[in-house]
Amino acid sequence: MRRIVVWGTGNMGATAIRSAVAFPGLELASVITSSEEKAGRDAATFANLDTLTGKVATTDIDAALADCDAVAYMSSGDIRPEEAIAEIERCLRAGKHVVTPSLYSLYDPASAPAEWVERLSDAAEAGNASLLVSGVDPGWGNDALAVTAAGLCTRIKTIRCQEIFDYSTYNQPEAVRVRCGFGGSMDETPLMLIPTIPTMVWGGNVRLIGRGLGIEIDDITETCERLPLTEAVENVMGRFEAGTQGAFRLEVIGWSRGVQRVIIEHITRIDPSCAPDWPQPDEGVGDHRVIIDGDPQLTIVVRADVPGGTRADGGNTTAANRLLGAIEWLATQKPGIYDGLDVPLHAPLQAEVEATRWA
Repeated sequence: MRRIVVWGTGNMGATAIRSAVAFPGLELASVITSSEEKAGRDAATFANLDTLTGKVATTDIDAALADCDAVAYMSSGDIRPEEAIAEIERCLRAGKHVVTPSLYSLYDPASAPAEWVERLSDAAEAGNASLLVSGVDPGWGNDALAVTAAGLCTRIKTIRCQEIFDYSTYNQPEAVRVRCGFGGSMDETPLMLIPTIPTMVWGGNVRLIGRGLGIEIDDITETCERLPLTEAVENVMGRFEAGTQGAFRLEVIGWSRGVQRVIIEHITRIDPSCAPDWPQPDEGVGDHRVIIDGDPQLTIVVRADVPGGTRADGGNTTAANRLLGAIEWLATQKPGIYDGLDVPLHAPLQAEVEATRWA
């Protein structure tokens, strides 16, 4: 059994805790929190589990790292990248393998900032440990699934990785209202939609898919369209007034030799009534798709649901499981930084361990 620490108790931290207590071959050792108020609480309280785990949250990072084999680093890194890098570096130097969705720029290490790669590579070498960074929207849908699906085609014109989602079910007001701008003025551009930010977030995935399929992405462009709510709506996050941002459609487009090849697209609403002419999910509040324009024309639609949770919770669970499932593979590799194409989507486990996955 690999003993793991979950670092962070937010949305993805709670999801990782829920997965870690049941994932084949893993054992939850503890949870790291920066909050004295949360310290001492059982991990189950953060993940809404019915049964206590006997593992508690702690602010003592050294003690937690001394009692584990790997760290699922789920603390935010989008608005605090330097702090996240320092904390991940600390884990690697302590000899702990790390899996994380927190550093967008490292989704594709080959195009990541050189100083970050050097710093974390040195830490991995010093600690004889390995690192995988993969996304939450979900990362496997924007890299491994797309490349695997391409193997079913003889010819490819474009690959589109698409998320269609109703964010009224995503109860994260900071992310929904502030970063994505829902309920905000149409005269102001929210953080996630500021030009160049989408490329910073998803450009690595675009390059990774291109590299995995033998082409070089030599340019990346963005398109973004926003629409206002035509009437006020209410959901778990409160009231969203008419005339404020109700939907956006974002594309990050990878070009090779003047031709569009890889597109990551997000069609996001705060209510199903907004932007009715844009693509809609096949079922429920959202889905993820890989769409290949080629021979054959191929569309793979993915939906994930968890008991008592939203479809957003289901998607987050698959993203967390992708990361947790990589730990055993990372433990058998040379020290270093690995990406979503390096690590098998289903890393092999011993048969007796794999068998515990069956409910």
